[in-house]
Amino acid sequence: MTRKPHVANYIDAEERELIEAIEADDYAPGKSLMTPELVAQMQEAARNTLNETSEKISIRISQRDLARVKARALREGIPYQTLIKSIIHQAVS
Repeated sequence: MTRKPHVANYIDAEERELIEAIEADDYAPGKSLMTPELVAQMQEAARNTLNETSEKISIRISQRDLARVKARALREGIPYQTLIKSIIHQAVS
């Protein structure tokens, strides 16, 4: 059995609920909140990313914003970096 990390300090109640759900022994990811339209947008963003030269960057964002991005990515069943790239792509397109 894989040992799950234990988090003692939470940013807010939403993060506490998310982490406690993940740390529970009976955790099962919920239904994705991805709509067909959002899936199509993310697929398009992924295609555009693959067709272009990528550049690695560093960015500072608040812990709270990062926790929310990670929680949303978890709900949608995608890596949080992919979600961030998609959000940036949508904002500049």
